[in-house]
Parts: sequence; structure tokens; C-alpha cells
Amino acid sequence: MASVTFKGNPMTLPANEVKVGDKAPDFKVLANDLSEVTLADSAGKVRLISVVPSLDTGVCSTQTNKFNSEAASMGDNVEILTISNDLPFAQKRWCGANEVDAVRTLSDHRDLSFGEAYGVTMKELRLLARSIFVVDANDTVTYVEYVPEGTDHPDYEKAIEAVKEAAGK
Repeated sequence: MASVTFKGNPMTLPANEVKVGDKAPDFKVLANDLSEVTLADSAGKVRLISVVPSLDTGVCSTQTNKFNSEAASMGDNVEILTISNDLPFAQKRWCGANEVDAVRTLSDHRDLSFGEAYGVTMKELRLLARSIFVVDANDTVTYVEYVPEGTDHPDYEKAIEAVKEAAGK
């Protein structure tokens, strides 16, 4: 089980930590139009899954904007998913206000399906712990970062490098 804090306070996460080499767990989240989205919907692509507590906070906003600006350099066979527990309406509004168009924002607010499957639901806050997962075209996890302190940034360069490696760039 990963160990994380949020503003210095220890958080309780589900026991099922995802590791490099694992088959990526499936999940069911909501798109901004309220349609259901699963891992299988992007089958055959490399997926960068960027997990944030809430898009309306500074670090989460920076994280999502960073991957949005890097999207073109990752290639056409890469899909970038940002998952949070924000409502789909709030995600859509945030994307419009921030001109984010290369990242797909998805909401786990309804069932915590993603958070439970990937071991990132902070039970005390019912938010997702900041983390990064790279899943290759064969649904194998090739990179994982559970950010130890929820208010810190992930290692953007390592994540981008992992995506490019999985995409054969």
C-alpha cells in the first residue's frame, strides 16, 4: 500500500497499490458529457493517467496544464487522461477557462471506481491522491508515481519520458 500525506496529514488509501508490470485495472468514470468511460475505450493506445485531487487548486491546475502543453510531443498514439473527483460540469468549465483541449478530464466522483482500483482514494477526504500512471498499448503498467505529499508536484519529466518510451519515441 502506498503511503501519502495531504498537507502533512497521513491519508488512508486502499490496499491495492498498482505496480510497474501489473495489468492495468479497469475502471468506470464519467466524461464531461456524463457518458461512461473505461480503460478499454482507449485500447491500443499508450495512456498517461494523471490523477489530481481537484482541478481548482494550484498544483492540480499546473499538472494538467503541463501535460496539455506536452501532448503534441507525445504522438498520436498517446491519450492523456486527467482523473479527479471533481464533478464533470466543473471539469468542463475548468477546461474551457484554461484552454485545455489535449487532455481528457474524467470524473471518479460517482463510484470511486478508479480510485479504488488504483489505490488512490484518500478515505479521509474522499479525494484522489496525486499520482501518475503510464499504461502501454497492451494494458501493462510501465510507470507509477504515488506522490508522497499531495500538495507536491509529480516528476513531470520522468512521466513524459515513460510515455515516450512506451510509445516508441
